[in-house]
Amino acid sequence: MTKLTTRPFERNLRMARLGFGTGAKIAAHSFSNLFRDAGGRADADRVFYAREAQVMADELGQLKGSIMKAGQMLSLYGQYFLPPEAVDVLSSLQDDTPAVAWPVVAPVLERGLGKQRLAELEVDERPLAAASLGQAHRARRRSDGAELVLKIQYPGVGDAIESDVNTLSRVIGMTRLAPRGLDLNSIFAEVREMLHREVDYVAERRFTEDFAERLADDERYVVPRIYREFCSDQVLATSFEPGEGARAKAVQSLPQSVRNELALNFLDLFLIEFFDWGMVQTDPHFGNYRIRQEAGHPRIVLLDFGATRIFGRGFVDGYRSIVAGALARDAARVIDGARAIGLMDDAFPQNVVSAFVDLCELIMEPFREPHDAGDGQQWFNAQGAYRWAESDLLKRVTTRASRNALSRYFRVPPREIVFLHRRLAGAFIMAATLGAEVSARERLLARL
Repeated sequence: MTKLTTRPFERNLRMARLGFGTGAKIAAHSFSNLFRDAGGRADADRVFYAREAQVMADELGQLKGSIMKAGQMLSLYGQYFLPPEAVDVLSSLQDDTPAVAWPVVAPVLERGLGKQRLAELEVDERPLAAASLGQAHRARRRSDGAELVLKIQYPGVGDAIESDVNTLSRVIGMTRLAPRGLDLNSIFAEVREMLHREVDYVAERRFTEDFAERLADDERYVVPRIYREFCSDQVLATSFEPGEGARAKAVQSLPQSVRNELALNFLDLFLIEFFDWGMVQTDPHFGNYRIRQEAGHPRIVLLDFGATRIFGRGFVDGYRSIVAGALARDAARVIDGARAIGLMDDAFPQNVVSAFVDLCELIMEPFREPHDAGDGQQWFNAQGAYRWAESDLLKRVTTRASRNALSRYFRVPPREIVFLHRRLAGAFIMAATLGAEVSARERLLARL
């Protein structure tokens, strides 16, 4: 990609055209549905929404910047109110996107560091990785050969956030993908706040240093070192930390015992971050993690702390009650915890409350003893370890929530829940990707 569309007018015009076009097609689609039976309407809806969401995703991907990242974040909330087909497509807006040409980002680097400081580095103009808000380049410090990674923000990204979020909100309304009567203002306010967090490289630098200090004595994890002298508000400089992705052949071919250890360490990190620190890196994208072997022991390299969130002690304690209650099958404790964090109130019907408790107990399946897992016993091996890759737990959770109309009562849960569960689901998916067969029960019990 040789250039970015950064001017608000140009970006708004492209999205407005998309909105008007999709709105017209929805009107035609709705008219055609008048002549279809129930089964035909359902099939036609699935095809139509998948196609239109893909058109939207393609346009967002071309625009890059905050509007693309906003589309990713919208998929998190969208699971509660958008058609499943639209959520699936928006979720595909991952950060491993085509990079922009060096002349686009080079001026950002020069302005941020100054010519004299920049001259201390040899920068590889070929990008190491690219995302929606910026891209990374390797560099070498001339004085001592230290290898660095420079994360460079795309020009104009921060300034476009307000305009981009407002535009995407209007497009969602014009396309009528969201249910009528749903107030999208609070949802897009959350998306706007998170985008401002992700372009705040000064805060990300502090979080990176905080994680590094907290994990300094834990040999299981590696956090890159910050080079402050090469940082600015739009450039983040860290040490280059080699490693392989979880799906790489070198990782997938590791012995079962090593992959089990890695899965436990991924799960343990989440538990430490949330229950011990109240500070969670909430983006589980696989590109944020690398795995490398050192002296026969696997280490997890942690990258990108821009999505770090702080959770208040009251929220952590309330959530702990939900988890402990679900694990012990203590419905009263689950309900008390849900009310404490604002997830439930006295107006909820009893059948919805019961369904919520059942759902929480289901999520605890990997942390149970096999004899207490109910229908989930089949996912434990002969040694009592949970077979993460074989289990269809996340699918069963989604199906049960939908079947019991929980999505109607929890249409837009508290923002803490949305981002926390994104990371929790990511930890589960990582364990499945590693093909782990392991019980994490004791790790969880240690924090309840």
